[in-house]
Amino acid sequence: MTEAFLPYEVILGVDTHLDTHVGVVIDARGKWFGELSIPANLTGYQELWRWAQSFGQLRSAGIEGTGTYGAGLTQFLRTKTVEIFEINRPDRSQRRFQGKSDPTDAENAARMVLSGKAQAIPKLQSGVAEAMRMISVARRSAVKARTQTINQLRALLVSAPDDIRNRLWKSKPDQCVKGCEQLEALGDTVLLKTLTISLRLLAERWLYLTEELKKLDATLDSLTKQGAKRLRDQFGVGPQTAATLITIAGDNPERLRNEAALAALCGTNPLPASSGKTVRHRLNRGGSRSANNALWTIVLVRMRSDPRTRAYVARRTAEGKSTKEIQRCLKRYLVRELYPLILADLKEASCP
Repeated sequence: MTEAFLPYEVILGVDTHLDTHVGVVIDARGKWFGELSIPANLTGYQELWRWAQSFGQLRSAGIEGTGTYGAGLTQFLRTKTVEIFEINRPDRSQRRFQGKSDPTDAENAARMVLSGKAQAIPKLQSGVAEAMRMISVARRSAVKARTQTINQLRALLVSAPDDIRNRLWKSKPDQCVKGCEQLEALGDTVLLKTLTISLRLLAERWLYLTEELKKLDATLDSLTKQGAKRLRDQFGVGPQTAATLITIAGDNPERLRNEAALAALCGTNPLPASSGKTVRHRLNRGGSRSANNALWTIVLVRMRSDPRTRAYVARRTAEGKSTKEIQRCLKRYLVRELYPLILADLKEASCP
């Protein structure tokens, strides 16, 4: 087959929203073909696919929000063997000169794929990592709501009459909640009746959220024991930290080229900040802060209880390193240690 009869390859860029998506198609030379707005449902995805195919062979696409509004379109295009690239928010300086619109964002997404700037591969969201993420989201909101509830209950007790505050205020949350749950009428006035109802309802809410957390923790513990066996066997790694690290890797860990890529995702890789004769590195403020916190938690446990880590801390302290500097080094070493275990766990979990 001669070059003239080869299928014409095009690139799709999509700006996603809750109800509608906007797509733009360009060719390998950067020529703009057109734009199309579709509803964010299966019918719309099929329409976008047929429309893009009418210009040539669609093999790659850049999509904004592949884990949120664009998740459905990403999964659909994957079934059509289209290579998907995740598009981050456009550069602000570029947006300032070019303006902002949905077709413009979609075209920028396509051109980022064409230029090679877009290289991030989105997560599959179809396996154990996604299941752990869902449980972690529910658990995080339950923890936040329970903390808010006990703070509100204590705030009401602080401003309550002295005799009520002295009787119900306890230093431990569960004891304080127990007293408020069993509370009878505090008095006949409107203020005391309202205070009684408020304290009792807040106490019941705290107890309900506590039971909910127990169920979520049990589910997370079971998931990590099945899908992160090797990770859970490591010193200092618990259900929550294991779930966080598995989630950041995703159900298609092959998108992580090496352990340095995982370190960048977790924000533990030092960034070069040298100039002239000064050679130094600075902290990476990017990456997933929840994954960074999970590594910090494991490091903290090991610094307190692991003999090998304690010996390393003593040696580095003698060299003049601060505690924070030692923790940063340990987090980077920890990524190197856990990376092959994460890959092995996810590979085993993906097998039928």
